[in-house]
Order: sequence, then C-alpha cells, then structure tokens
Amino acid sequence: MQHHVSKRRFAMGLSSLDKIIALQRNPANIRNLCILAHVDHGKTTLADCLVATNGIISSRLAGKLRYLDSREDEQIRGITMKSSAISLHYRNGDQEYLLNLIDSPGHVDFSSEVSTAVRLCDGAIVVVDAVEGVCPQTQAVLRQAWLENIRPVLVINKIDRLIVELKLTSQEAYAHLQKILEQVNAVTGTLFTSKVLKERAEEDEEEEEKKKDSKTLSGDQVYDWSARLEEADDSQLYFSPDQGNVVFASATDGWGFSIQQFAQIYSQKMGIKAEVLLKTLWGDFYLNAKAKKIMKGAQAKGKKQLFVQLVLDNIWSLYDAVVTRRDKEKVEKVVTSLGVKLLARDLRHSDPKVLLSAICSQWLPVSQAVLLMVCEKLPSPLEIAAARVEKLMSVGARRFDSLPEQTQELKRAFLQCSSGANDPLIVFVSKMFAVDTKALPQNRQRPLTHEEMAQRRDLARQRHADKHTALWNKSAVQVLSIYYSISLSGQMESLTLKDSKPEEEEEHQTFIAFARVFSGVAKKGQRVFVLGPKYDPAQALSMLPEGVSASGCVSEVPHLSCCTMESLYLLMGRELEELEEVPVGNVLGIGGLEVSVLKSATLSTSPACPPFIPLNFEATPIVRVAIEPKHPSEMPKLVRGMRLLNQADPCAEVLIQETGEHVLVTAGEVHLQRCLDDLRDRFAKIEISASKPIIPFRETVVRPPKVDMVNEDLGKQHKIAIIHQVKEGRSSATLHVDSGGLVTLTTPNRLATVSIRAMPLPQVTSLLERSAELIRTLEQINMSLREGKSLDISHRTLEAIIGLKTQLEILLQGRKWRNAVDRVWAFGPRRIGPNILLNSVEGYQRPSVWQCLGRVVKAGEAGAQVIRDLDNSIVSGFQLATLAGPMCEEPLMGVCFSVEKWDIQSPASKVEGSSETLEEGATAGPIQARRRPEAASADCYGPVSGQLIAAMKEACRHAFQAQPQRLMVAMYTCEIMATADVLGRVYGVLGKREGRVLHEEMKEGTDMFIIKAVLPVAESFGFADEFRKKTSGLASPQLVFSHWEVISSDPYWVPTTEEEYLHFGEKADSANQSLKYMNAVRRRKGLYVEEKIVEHAEKQRTLGKNK
Repeated sequence: MQHHVSKRRFAMGLSSLDKIIALQRNPANIRNLCILAHVDHGKTTLADCLVATNGIISSRLAGKLRYLDSREDEQIRGITMKSSAISLHYRNGDQEYLLNLIDSPGHVDFSSEVSTAVRLCDGAIVVVDAVEGVCPQTQAVLRQAWLENIRPVLVINKIDRLIVELKLTSQEAYAHLQKILEQVNAVTGTLFTSKVLKERAEEDEEEEEKKKDSKTLSGDQVYDWSARLEEADDSQLYFSPDQGNVVFASATDGWGFSIQQFAQIYSQKMGIKAEVLLKTLWGDFYLNAKAKKIMKGAQAKGKKQLFVQLVLDNIWSLYDAVVTRRDKEKVEKVVTSLGVKLLARDLRHSDPKVLLSAICSQWLPVSQAVLLMVCEKLPSPLEIAAARVEKLMSVGARRFDSLPEQTQELKRAFLQCSSGANDPLIVFVSKMFAVDTKALPQNRQRPLTHEEMAQRRDLARQRHADKHTALWNKSAVQVLSIYYSISLSGQMESLTLKDSKPEEEEEHQTFIAFARVFSGVAKKGQRVFVLGPKYDPAQALSMLPEGVSASGCVSEVPHLSCCTMESLYLLMGRELEELEEVPVGNVLGIGGLEVSVLKSATLSTSPACPPFIPLNFEATPIVRVAIEPKHPSEMPKLVRGMRLLNQADPCAEVLIQETGEHVLVTAGEVHLQRCLDDLRDRFAKIEISASKPIIPFRETVVRPPKVDMVNEDLGKQHKIAIIHQVKEGRSSATLHVDSGGLVTLTTPNRLATVSIRAMPLPQVTSLLERSAELIRTLEQINMSLREGKSLDISHRTLEAIIGLKTQLEILLQGRKWRNAVDRVWAFGPRRIGPNILLNSVEGYQRPSVWQCLGRVVKAGEAGAQVIRDLDNSIVSGFQLATLAGPMCEEPLMGVCFSVEKWDIQSPASKVEGSSETLEEGATAGPIQARRRPEAASADCYGPVSGQLIAAMKEACRHAFQAQPQRLMVAMYTCEIMATADVLGRVYGVLGKREGRVLHEEMKEGTDMFIIKAVLPVAESFGFADEFRKKTSGLASPQLVFSHWEVISSDPYWVPTTEEEYLHFGEKADSANQSLKYMNAVRRRKGLYVEEKIVEHAEKQRTLGKNK
C-alpha cells in the first residue's frame, strides 16, 4: 500500500487554489505554524489529521498514510527526516483562515531541519507524549522556539496509551497529566528566568557606567535578583487548559479536545455559565450534587475533580465499552446519546479501534480542537513582536540602534506587514530543497478536457483509416517495403530515445528555496539583492547611488549579489502549485536561486536591509566519512553530487581534506545514512564506497601524575627517572631538551635559535572553543591595524573582547601565569583554536593581540612595541604544530607554548666558530633579542623564514612530547528512557562501549527510568541498533555531541615499578584504550604503527593420541 501511496498524485482543485490565493492577501487571517516534538510523539500523525480536513487525504487513512513523509526512507523507518510545508484552508464561523503548516523532524540528527522551520513561523504546536512526558528533544525544540521568539501551544498526545497500556484510572491519569504540564512549564519557566536575569544584568551594567560617569556611586546597595522576576509579566507564558492553549488528544484514534468544548457542552446541560466552567474544569474543583454548586478543595475532601468527573470518565467508559469489553449494547447507548451516525461496516469490523475511531472522529474531532486553538491563540504575521524584528536584523555583534537610519526604518515595514507598491520586499530563505524536475507544475502532465480528448480521438481514427486504405491500394511488395521501413524507423527511434535518456536524466533535480515573505510582495521574474551573512548595509549605502535597484547588477559591494526569482510555488506537501505573486506573511517556494543561494540567505529589493541573524543549530556535525566512487572515471559525477547534497542539506558539510579525500560531515548515524542514500540515488547517481567513520580526536598535555597506574604515590626520584628515560636519544647537535621540559632548537643554517616550553592550559579550553568567532573577529581587527587600515569596531564587539580578556585573566591565575593574558602572541590552529602561544622572550615587547582595546599607546612604549622581522614565521610554525600533533597528526587542544628565547643572527656576522654550543648562546639571548636584525629583513620570505617555521614547528612538537601526553576523545551525551525490566541490559551495552552513567532517575507516575550517560563518539557506531536489539525495542537512545574529554591512560605507558609489573605483567599487554585509538588513527593516515604481529610463536600441542 505504501508504494502505491508514494506514487499517488494529488492535483489541487482550481477552486481551492483560488481560495488559498485570495486568503494570502489577508495577513490578519494567516497562521504560520510548525509542529515540534521529540521523535515518535505523533507529529506527522497529527499533521495527517489536519491535512484530512481539506480533503487532501481520506480521514480513514490519517495517521496511517503519513502524507508529509514523502521520502521512501521516511516511510520505511517511520520517522520524519525533513521539514515539509502544506497550506490548509479552515473556516471558523464567518472567518476563513489560511494555515501554512510545517511538519518538522523529532530525531536529534535532524534538529537543523527544526531550525529552518521555526525561523519561518510565528507559532508552534508542541506535541508531548502522555506516557513519556518531556524528553530531551522536547526541551530542545522549546528552547529553539524561545530563541526565535515564537509562541507555542501544547498538544498532549497519545492519551489512549494511559488507558490501554498503563491501565491508569481516570483519577490517576489526571494526576499524571498535571505532572506533564508542570514539566513543560518548568522548561518554559527556566528559559524565561534566564532571559529576565540576563536583561537585568545588562541594565545594571549600563546604570553602573552612568553612575561612574556622573561619579555619584552610592555606598551600600542590596542586590535583589528576584525583584525583576516579580515585576516581569509571565501571564501569557505558561501552558494551562483554562487559558485555551492546551489540547488533550489521541491523534491515532482521531480524537482531541480543549476544555472550551466541554465547557460549551455542559453549560447547556447543567445550566452553569460557560465562563465559570472554563475556570473550574481544570483544577482542584468538584461538583456538589446536592447544592448543585462547584466547590473548591476536591483533593482535601476526597472528591473527584470536575475534569475527571465530566471529561475523563466519559472517555474512559467509551474505551471500556468499545476496546476492553466490546459491549455492543453499551456501544449502541453511547452512540445514541452522542448523536453519532455509524456505518454498518464499522460496527461489524473485527478491529475495535476502527469503531472507536469512527465514534471519536465525529464526537471530538482532533483537527477541530487543534485548528480552533491555533486560530485563536497563535499570532498572525501582523502581530510579529518588535523584539523579534530587532533580533533578526541585529546580525553579528551589531546592535539594532547602531544600524543606519534607512535600515531602522525597515522595522516599520516588518511590523505593519506592508505590501504596497513602494514597500521593500524582504524574504528570508531558510533552506534549499531538491525536487524532481518532472514534479514541477510546469512539467506535470495536464489532464485533458473533454473537447481535447474528443479531438484527439477523431484524429487517431482518421489516421488509422488513411493507413488502412493506403495499404489495400498498394501491391504486396510495397506492403512489405512499407512494413520494413516502419519497423526500421521504429528501431532507430527507440535507439535515439535510449541514447537521449541519460542526457535527460543528468539534470533531473531542481532546487527550490524554502522561504517566507516578511515585507512587500514577491513577484515572478522579479530581480532582488542577495545579502550574504557578512553584508554590511552601512558600507553598501555609502558605496551605492541613492535609489539603486537590483535590476542593475552590483559587483563592487562585498557580499552583495543579484538574482531573479524565476518562479514562485505554493508548497502543498508532496506537490507544488505555481503562483504569479505571493504577498507578505506567507510561506512559499522560490525557483531559480540555486546559483545565488547555497543554504540560507536574505533577499531584498532594498540595499538598506541587513542580513538576518544565522539559524540556531542544536546539533553539531561530528560524524565524518571519506567518500569515493566505485569507478574512478565517475569522480566528476561524485564531486557534482556532493555539491548538490551540500546545498540540499542544512546541516551536512562537504570538504576536501589536505590528503585529497572527499569528506562528508554529518550530525549522526541516521543522518549519515540518509546523506549516503541521497548521494547514491538522487544527486550523484553512481555507485559509491564510504570509509568507516573518521573519528575526530585531539591531542593534549597534562600535569605530571602524582600516582602511578596502581595508585601508588610516585617519588620525586622516580619522576626524574621517567623524564630522563623519555628524553634519552632526543638530544642532537641542533636540539636540546632539559629536565624541566624546555626544548631549545637551532635552525640547520645556525642563524636562529628558539627555546620553547609546553604547558597544559587550566580550564580555559572550553572558553576558547566557545569564543572561536570572537577570536576570528579579533584577528581580523589586528590584521587591519597591522596594515594601517582604520576600522570601525562596534561597541558590542569591544565589550565582548573585553569580556573574553577578563574571563581569561580570572581563569589564568597563579605565579606561572602572571601577565600571561597580555603576553598572548597568537591562538591556534588556524589562528582561532583552543591553544595559546605566549611571548616570554626577554626584551621583546611586541604589540598585544588586545591592542584594539587600548588604541592609545604611551609615548615611552611606542618605540619599544615593534614587531620583529620573521615574527610571522614563529606564528606560522606554531599554527602548523597545533594543526597536527606528534601522537597521531590530530589537532592539539588546551596546550600553551611559551617562547622563552628567540635569537637571530645575521649571515654577515656569522664567522667561523660562531656556532658555539647552545648553552653559551643562551647568555647572549637578551642582548641579541634587543638588537635590530636589519640583515634578516631582506630575507623575510627567504630560506631563513622557511627554516624558522620548520624549527618552530619541530620545537613545539618536542616540547609537547617532553610533557605527559594524552589523547582527547569527542563525547556524546546519551539520554535513554527505559523500563525497569531492561535496565540491566542498558547498563551492559553502555559498559561494553566505554560509556559512563552520570545519573538515573525514575519518572514519576511511570515505570520509566531516565538515564543520562556519556559515550565516546568512537564507540557510538551501531550503538542505537545494538541497544534496540538488546532491549527488544523498549529503550531508545538520543545521542548529542557534548564535549571533549581527556582519556586518563597514557598511550606510551610501560610498567616501571615492581607493583606495576605484578599487576600488569611484564608485557603489560592488557588493552590500553588510548593506544588502541591512537594506533587506529595512525593506521588510517598511513603513519608508522609500532606493533608486533607475532611474538614467541610456538607450535601448539594437542591432547589427541599420537599416531
């Protein structure tokens, strides 16, 4: 059936298309919404129920068809992998609404698709499973909705599981639903609190600055954090059934309700006002039958709450009659009391769920409850918040009020949703998606009208009659010749068709942009500016003439290009419908942008429009594989296919490594599998072979350990012995390593000497990783200053740089790190990494990396702060050393290299015998450092520079090896929900794969345990499959990249003490995890691996009889 479904075409009726086009012009009645939830909580099933209201699919197939899962692998796996949009028409009384619904994935690997959907919406339906409650991905999607300032409403789905699976009573179910609401509100409350406190802190900082300026700082002030929280308005923030933003549902059985519906029903039956019932149906209220009054305190008095008595009991009794007991008499009573009409086949059906679905879908249709809530509670495009507009337009470190005036005026166009002729067009493209060219409306076969069919029929008859008479009139020879000519021409035709087919198939994927109009009207064939993420409207406005349009192409402005919107489409799930124009506030598809837009972009007719802020991606791409074609001749097809895949997937990354390998980086195993399938079947259309996943590692150094491998204290003498043991064989004519780990290296031409020490960075690594973009900005500023260019730095950027410097000063405390932050020479690798190069050269005062913070240099220091020649060679050597460490050529992390001596001799002054021992040269260091190396300036890019880079790199590597080395492994956080009976097996699988459980807790009201663990990425492949097999599908893990962790074991460790010999044996051949990983990486990279294949081979003796 599913194969048939995927081929099924739905051609929209002209009347419904015209209706939607008419509704697009009224932004007040448009609702742009997405469905968000954890994986398998019922998003697509709910979407099916909503789609069925428009007659696009049968209501009987809703939930089984999964209409918006149009890919074959989505249907097979049963999970959504991409965001799909569909436009629905809904009538509520005399009001008609247009709902642009986007169904999004729940699997953590595809969370980037959620980000693309959320950006285009004004509201979201958050779906929560009534049994599982709030799961990790539920928290993630609530956070994404919060970051984008969109309003959520809640659907608690799968309530039928409480009855059928957990067999709870209606009273227990009420308590359980209350807990779920509390959990969801707790997540929202946490996000709200953090936002309020952040705003409070920013305001206080501004006030303090003002007070400092006015010098009226009051003495003792008591700081009250809670004051701001109490003032903040959070009335619209939380989910509560009496506010109308919660629906209770079972999408698979087709029913759902909000409290309003029952309030209406019972107000007529009981004669109580609907407003009163609305306030009391959810909460600790009960019905006093004698007094016919609603009273408070049901729990204290042991009474049934109104919600249980009037709502849940009815649903429970219906399930009891239809599903549990199958009591026909009771069913008939229920059907007559509800006034529901049933078909005879439903009553006779062997599956009770069919009967239940038939009753519920008429009594409490889920689509009615959800659509009503969406129209009443979610905002229209006209109600877009000013704060959201400002946030969208404040790209990078710029504040909204620092943008040019013309740009700030665009805020009005956003808020008013203006679609006048003079209003600027602003469109945001959140992703590009590929569709089959044959599926485009202009290429789709149009159904023939009756007249056309009759005309074609007459023509065919006429042709047939003519051929028949011609054949009779000719001789038999002529008949044969005609026959042969026809057959030959037929063969030739088929040959030409066969030959031409591959050419047609070449270009069969077309890219459509998934976008939304935020201002103006998008028209087919319109020229627009494409604004890159680094585009600066202030710079462009100063360079462009006033009133410039996108029709004249602009090449001189950086990050600005022009393109034509060749076609506009209405997105209808699996179908597209062509449109001539799309007004403001609508979601649409745009054709013809594949050349101009890679993944996401901002389009506008006004150069004053800033690019929107980048999308917030929750998942980090971490799983990488090398890809090559089975037949090397097909390499160009693979390259083209990977380029198309990179454009079609918002999270996938495609890169070519230094080794020449084509590498695909994805968010997880399922995502990787989907990308490989797409590459094989859609984009490259060739046989490909993928390597085993390339696991990223990092190399680092740690402080010398205080205990050995058997937890015995290490004596000082023993430590020294180890250092000498490691160093032996290292010293040579140009290299010297002292006992303190200081490495001194001379270049082969004996003109330069560097002394370097490696140290582990204390607790700074994560800060440097988080601040990578800020460090890149800092590096660009410093480069401009070195080139003598004037650069306008925004106030916010300066604040961020000051904040980074302050945090580094706080973290780098102690005698060893005195003034270290001011002495930072560079960050690495690639000038932004989590390693630091320190300038400890005596007498060398080079400009600091923080020079942009103090532009005014004191007169005395101005002369001293000069960059020496070949300074860049030192930095380049450091960058190379940190990019590929000595253990297995992986990048370094958390290492500080301190340059303690750097001498340069000019070739002229180099006489015979000047190359004395390094120990003598060490005393002359400071004098030489202060000397101006004039001769070297001419040789800035000559052999001295190259030799110094190589020497610096080697010195860093040797300094690294002089310290205790460790490997760092990427870690996933793994959240598992499992029942008590499979808990042991969960721990077994985690233990086998080097996992570590952080904590476990039991979910209240269920027998489910939530286990939070960490697991190395290297051990995660096949983990989910093994997990499901071992637990019979009762537990499923969610893996999200978390952090880097040092593996405690030393890969080079050998037993040295008597206790270690006793414990580990002479060979110490028990598995060393660190060594195993290191050798695997070395083997993959083709580096030398020190291992013995066979040692002391002996003939095996058997116990069989000698013959």
